[in-house]
Amino acid sequence: MNNESTISETAWTPAHQEPFRVLVVEDEELMRSIIVQLLRREGYEIFETGAPDVAIKIFEHEKIDLAVLDLNLGGGSSGLDLLGKMHEIDAELMGVIVTAYASIESAVEALRLGAYDYITKPFANDHLKAVVRKALEYKAAFRENRYLRRELREKYRFESIIGNCDAIDRVFRVMEKVARTDSSVLITGESGTGKELVARAIHFSSERANKRFLPINCGALPETLLESELFGYKRGAFTGAAQDKIGLLKAADKGTIFFDEIGDMPPALQVKLLRALQERECYPLGSNDPVAFDVRVLCATNKDLDKESREGRFREELLYRINVITIQLPALRERTDDIALLANHFLRKYEKPLGRSAMRFSKGAMRLLIGYPWPGNVRELENTVERAAILAETDVIHAHDLPEKLHDSATVQVAPPAAGMTLEELEREHMRRVLNEVKGDKVKAAQILGIHLSTLYRKVQRYRLENEGLPVPAGAKPALQSV
Repeated sequence: MNNESTISETAWTPAHQEPFRVLVVEDEELMRSIIVQLLRREGYEIFETGAPDVAIKIFEHEKIDLAVLDLNLGGGSSGLDLLGKMHEIDAELMGVIVTAYASIESAVEALRLGAYDYITKPFANDHLKAVVRKALEYKAAFRENRYLRRELREKYRFESIIGNCDAIDRVFRVMEKVARTDSSVLITGESGTGKELVARAIHFSSERANKRFLPINCGALPETLLESELFGYKRGAFTGAAQDKIGLLKAADKGTIFFDEIGDMPPALQVKLLRALQERECYPLGSNDPVAFDVRVLCATNKDLDKESREGRFREELLYRINVITIQLPALRERTDDIALLANHFLRKYEKPLGRSAMRFSKGAMRLLIGYPWPGNVRELENTVERAAILAETDVIHAHDLPEKLHDSATVQVAPPAAGMTLEELEREHMRRVLNEVKGDKVKAAQILGIHLSTLYRKVQRYRLENEGLPVPAGAKPALQSV
């Protein structure tokens, strides 16, 4: 036999090739040789032995993906016992039991111990090869699933939410606390502020991270379809229900379900959802038997649910159920200090697929980005950066590479107040003129003045400029628009 990937009963040579390594444990040399040659032709790296103690030694020193084990190994040894010991070392091992003495009891025990399949001798060569191939495909899918989950956890960790402002720091602190619990969380904020990103970060930082995260957009589906999606249905429950369907509440069992834009859920369905969340069970359409579920509930809305509740459009009891913890996401215009950080983050994200590197914004382009109010929030900023990265002719994004709407909202400049005032009076008058120019929009006023929003609020209070749209004094020159 080829000694490159063979381990004898007295000595063995470690191998280091991937992707799949198969250990054959069979005490009959002829049968072992047949199995080894069959699997080696399939491209697997083979280790072989007829002794259980040598098999364990191999298993402890090598990364084995699959073991083909004879049921009766001689000397009273059992392939089932060996499989159990191997699973104690590596729970992900795929095992295939081969035997000439098949019985229901041994087959059941093999499956209980985690064997992938149970083959009787004599077997067809193609059957053995097919079983091994399917077992390794299953293992590959398991590896990929685990890799994707690890990638998701990395992608949706708290640190992936970009921002340094005080408002985002407060969001982080609340997220860290609620992630360790099973409490319901209501995430509020304007469209495009990243509510689903926060929900995913909470899920993938929780004890339920290895289970499913199922989002459902309550405003995107009609009431009847939304109900069947949530609760499931039995075959024949309505026209077109050709087979049973598991609802999302059950499909997310032991995981997290995310109700996006829950403020758009129809009132009748709010009542049914409230009961389901209270009882932790639901009734599929067409069924009289309840289905139990265990999910964590995260919700998001861009509406004022307190107001919706007072006006009878949202069930007060449901609001209490989903609103144990509230996370309020600030609009992008309230966190202007983060715009440059976010814009550069998105530029790094999109430059690689475009085959570019070290792209940057010119000073003029960055001024436009910071000065724009971003009604679509972070989502709009990301789309704008992606567009600019695609259309820019060089690795520097200039002002002319940005959409016209950013130019139209360029920062206004205000004419200076009259001379003969103290420094404090000059500051007060200038702030008053700016507030008048922007019709009381304090966010935009702070951008024009070049100060933080919290600083503006303090000065407004200090100078008693709380009222918006103050009249410009007679004789004062009108504010000038920049070109």
